[in-house]
Amino acid sequence: MTDATTIDAAEAAHFGALAADWWNPNGSSAMLHRLNPARLGFIREQIDRHWGGDGQGFTPLAGRTALDVGCGAGLLAEPLARLGAAVTGLDAAPENIAAAAAHAGQSGLDIAYRAGELAALAGTRFDLVTCLEVIEHVADVAAFVRGLVDVLADDGLLIVSTPNRTARSKLTLITIGEGTGQIPRGTHDWNKFITPDELAASLAEAGLRVIDRRGLALSPAKGFVLSDDLGLDYFLAAVRA
Repeated sequence: MTDATTIDAAEAAHFGALAADWWNPNGSSAMLHRLNPARLGFIREQIDRHWGGDGQGFTPLAGRTALDVGCGAGLLAEPLARLGAAVTGLDAAPENIAAAAAHAGQSGLDIAYRAGELAALAGTRFDLVTCLEVIEHVADVAAFVRGLVDVLADDGLLIVSTPNRTARSKLTLITIGEGTGQIPRGTHDWNKFITPDELAASLAEAGLRVIDRRGLALSPAKGFVLSDDLGLDYFLAAVRA
């Protein structure tokens, strides 16, 4: 399993400071709220593809376990629970976990939230592991990826998303996004962004194979949408090789 070196303390503190505002759709996490429909569309598509769903049922994860790594205050964990999964949310910032647990309680959802490292889940495996917009914030990417694989069930599905390291992502997320206050300043370090090929290679080294890649694009009319263009931000779905 991974050790504590995968947590970047400064990154954890940055996101922990945003905890109280996380569920405000017009607040500091507004961008994440705007991302969620496209995220959930990709996740649902991969769930149905991997486990043979028909795309029609409301609870395609019934009877399955899910882990959301870097769960923040639960913006993804709660929809996963509504899809039927027994969900665990893990985050490096205790403030986020407190906010997540409080919101889940108010929503009547039973989600197991934990603060700390992936190593804290040693010996536990999950059918679905999600890690969205997190890997660019860790201290040791290779160790973190190994940790994700360690908690993935043999027939499990891993879904990762992260910004691509391109001129476009730097302009959109940092120069414009952070520069205009749409994203909290200091959220991104472009030098820590990872290309799809680099991430796929890390996953392969850890024993997974990528089964799908999809980009996240910004449409003036529809907001964030799934796309074949991976230049801004992208999703990878992977299973054991």
